[in-house]
Amino acid sequence: MIKNIKDLCIKQRRKFYISNNFKVARNLKLDGVYIPSFNKLPNFKNFNLPKNFKIIGSAHSIVEVINKNKQNCVEIFIAPIFQTEKSKSFLGISKFNLISNATKIKAIALGGINSTNFNKLKAVNCYGFAAIRWIKKNRPK
Repeated sequence: MIKNIKDLCIKQRRKFYISNNFKVARNLKLDGVYIPSFNKLPNFKNFNLPKNFKIIGSAHSIVEVINKNKQNCVEIFIAPIFQTEKSKSFLGISKFNLISNATKIKAIALGGINSTNFNKLKAVNCYGFAAIRWIKKNRPK
């Protein structure tokens, strides 16, 4: 099943990251691995990884960002930046900027991004953004 997804991603020129499984990612020669915020293992620097292999992660606080830095992540999703239905607490622009400026890891804004607060992203210090629900809802049919 994973090999089929990998082949589809290669055809469509997309990156393919698997969550929390270095062994599978390395054996199938995937683009990298995603480490969720709940994974607190100290570091992955000692793993023998391919040259273009990326480790990406997610975090919700400065403590988790520091942990992702120790895990050798090159990109990090910081969430939620704006209010969402799933979470009553959110970071906001100021806290997001404090967290993203505290590390050299490329920060990607995630959570609660929609058409009403999209322009607020100009004030955010981020490498990119992800707006899954908004993009799914507004994509071309």
